[in-house]
Amino acid sequence: MSACVPARTPDSAHTPRANNPHAPPPGKRFRIAGADLSASVAVFLIALPLSLGIALATGAPLQAGLVAAAVGGILAGALGGSPLQVSGPAAGLTVVTADLIHRYGWRTTCAITVLAGLAQLGLGCLHVARTALAVSPAVVHGMLTGIGVTIAVAQLHIVLGGTPQSSVLDNLRALPAQLADLHLAALTISLLTLAILLLWPRIPGRAGRFTRVMPAALISVAAATAVSALAGLRVDEVDLPSWRSHALVGLPEGPALGLVAAVLTITLVCSVQSLLGAVAVDKVIAGQAELHPGVRRSDLDRELLGQGAANIVSGALGGLPVAGVAVRSMANIRAGAVSRNSTMLHGVWVVVAALLLVPVLELIPLAALAALVMVVGIQMVSLNHIRTITRHREIVVYAVTSLGVVFLGVLEGVALGVAVAVGVSLHRLARTRITHCEDDGVHHVRVRGQLTFLAVPRLSKALHQVPHGADVIVELDGSFMDHAAYESLQCWQDAHTAHGGSVEVTGRAGTRISVPAGGSGPGSRELVGASHSCCRPWAPWRNHHCDRPQEERQEGQEGRRPSGHQLASGISAFQRNTAPHVRGELARLAREGQQPAQLFLTCADSRVVTSMITSSGPGDLFVVRNVGNLVPLPGAESGDDSVGAAIEYAVDVLKVRSITVCGHSGCGAMQALLNTPPGGAQTPLKRWLRHGLPSLERMSAQERAWARLAGRAPADAVEQLCLTNVVQQLEHLRAHESVARRLAEGDLELHGMYFHVGEAQSYLLTEGSGAEPLPDEVFDQVAPTAQAEVERTPSA
Repeated sequence: MSACVPARTPDSAHTPRANNPHAPPPGKRFRIAGADLSASVAVFLIALPLSLGIALATGAPLQAGLVAAAVGGILAGALGGSPLQVSGPAAGLTVVTADLIHRYGWRTTCAITVLAGLAQLGLGCLHVARTALAVSPAVVHGMLTGIGVTIAVAQLHIVLGGTPQSSVLDNLRALPAQLADLHLAALTISLLTLAILLLWPRIPGRAGRFTRVMPAALISVAAATAVSALAGLRVDEVDLPSWRSHALVGLPEGPALGLVAAVLTITLVCSVQSLLGAVAVDKVIAGQAELHPGVRRSDLDRELLGQGAANIVSGALGGLPVAGVAVRSMANIRAGAVSRNSTMLHGVWVVVAALLLVPVLELIPLAALAALVMVVGIQMVSLNHIRTITRHREIVVYAVTSLGVVFLGVLEGVALGVAVAVGVSLHRLARTRITHCEDDGVHHVRVRGQLTFLAVPRLSKALHQVPHGADVIVELDGSFMDHAAYESLQCWQDAHTAHGGSVEVTGRAGTRISVPAGGSGPGSRELVGASHSCCRPWAPWRNHHCDRPQEERQEGQEGRRPSGHQLASGISAFQRNTAPHVRGELARLAREGQQPAQLFLTCADSRVVTSMITSSGPGDLFVVRNVGNLVPLPGAESGDDSVGAAIEYAVDVLKVRSITVCGHSGCGAMQALLNTPPGGAQTPLKRWLRHGLPSLERMSAQERAWARLAGRAPADAVEQLCLTNVVQQLEHLRAHESVARRLAEGDLELHGMYFHVGEAQSYLLTEGSGAEPLPDEVFDQVAPTAQAEVERTPSA
């Protein structure tokens, strides 16, 4: 059995699945996986009571919630760009819809829903879906909080046996009178529903694992219905009129400006909630160990088109507005859904229930649905989000948006929140604190905030307080510098250095910023360095041909042999530009000797630059490079003691604390292992590559799990072998006596790493399915982690 990933055939680009990654595999169009079937039932059991409850909260006909759930499941599920996201009536739309029904009536509200769907189709065709993600998270969470508070306050009146008012203020004013006139039967049903909702997920032990198969929403409503019926309580119950009398869409009636504002509001709330939900679903499924081939990253423009089509149909059939719903989507994923079939099937079950289970649905007390929706509203106020927003100093935006939604309305609150968010951003950009002080003869000029042209006068004033010939440290604690500020600082630095002074520019952590002027520009903080080089030390690599003359670059582009003076030119550039900056550090290393913390074993491939991909400098890594990043087993046939000697020296003498084996994409050694037939003359390269044969056997073994990249399978057999080889060489490392001893003592770690050359993307190999993303401060771009079977190795 071949361990290779099947290669793509030339005709595959013309198949419907190649053009549409969400299309079902050929030959399986009408097949439904068992996982999708069970997941659809789980989602249906949650969606049914919630749909009725949301319709009750908006004041719409209760059947409108069922229509929206069915259309959202079937149509948005089939056409949307997020396969596992479940769409239907959303609690986030409750306040908006209730206000529209109060102002314009139900039939006009349906027309507004249809127009909003058309607007979503237009936005989807314009490919602007990702623009919605530019909205500050503080505004989005503030909007949801405001809506949640409004829902909870309104439903509290129904829980107490009364009738909600049209606004939050009116509901708060009427609350004392409502508390004085309690309806005990309704309150009893509501308290029973709330108790089950809160306690059902917390049942401990084996019983809890068994009971959690059924959703708390369904159990609470079913229990409340049973108690109400058996006890003969007099409470208002669900009233589902005949479908023959169901109200459909009508022509919009009302002031044109108000209708336009209503359409914009529905479009905005539906679109933002659906797109953010799709992104959240992507994050959840990306962390799963096993991804079904039918699950792909969300196509946000297609998702907007699917939501638009669903809103058009839902509004036309007399349903509530439709949006992606987080609670049902997470339930769908947790239930094991593997394709969009689960979402569509849940809509089918809603249709079946709406047609065949009307007598059962009409036994549900309204107080139970109100309690259910009130809990949903309270859960929309997330303390975790509040803590995160506070940590990012955007609590003002959050609070203004929430209060605006509660007291003014959704569109007004969101507009107010966006305005405050823009104001806060401008304030941060313009607010810069610049101080000057002297400490032990060294002058410190500290800049806190973004350095723009607005701060240039204060920067110049602080810099000119420094006397000529003094030693100066300029600390920049910000992430942006515009051209005016850069030139002002650079000109002063040149003048101060010319008068015998010294200038060191550091970042917020005290790290030196040492970049040449030639490589800088507007928006850059790269100041110190030689003025005639485009390469910089102590920083990510820029351009390794920066000092080649123009004629050499032209010769290289035309395929002719470049000049033989390239090596000498590079050495000259180092002595002229880089050596002055690193001389002090290298002198210290010469005095103290090397004390690296890591042994880094990687391939001899010229494209893998260890200092670049690890942001390391002299003294940081003890590097061993060979063809294929191989670690020969001790005493192996055709062994090479050079690698073993380096490992022993690093572990026993240098006392490194970690060893990293780094493979890379497109490795020529791995290609040779796959393509070279056995036998033939045993050249030095063939003898060396024999140490890679265990990796080839490991990849072909059926009983072993393949190493894989997070979120996707390896592109081809070569990439699979490159990943597997890293895992295998980690096992070879453990066979070395010195490594095994230090591992047993617990003061040595082994790490696997994979570098994708074409994407400039680094991956760390971890155990099992626990893939943790690398932190931002390690890479400029957050690098995903690779998943691999690294047995008994501490995860990276």
